[in-house]
Amino acid sequence: CNHFFATLYCCSSGHTPNQKMINDDGVLVDSYIPRKCSASNEILTATDHGSVQINIGKISDTGLYTGQWTTVAFSGQLRNRGLSDQAMNRIMVKDGVLKERKEDMQKAETLKRHG
Repeated sequence: CNHFFATLYCCSSGHTPNQKMINDDGVLVDSYIPRKCSASNEILTATDHGSVQINIGKISDTGLYTGQWTTVAFSGQLRNRGLSDQAMNRIMVKDGVLKERKEDMQKAETLKRHG
């Protein structure tokens, strides 16, 4: 049985461009790793402050966190249009976490055709 819990992270960096991240050994570790929106496959820019990354942790049949997770990211544009919930459901169906409901798929196809 697949069980999940989610942790939500805001995607802004939290430090200004003039600040540098340096580890305990004095090595510069400040690097930008670009991510993609899980729904639209668009690159998430560093200035997309509306974007989010969600880690969905896997839980065993006994209800304990297994240490594994699935990460999804959504762009601010997708969230502003109110499409992140539908996108999350589509991704979770694809990953086998949720079961596909026929009426939901019919509604998605109608929206895709008209919109």
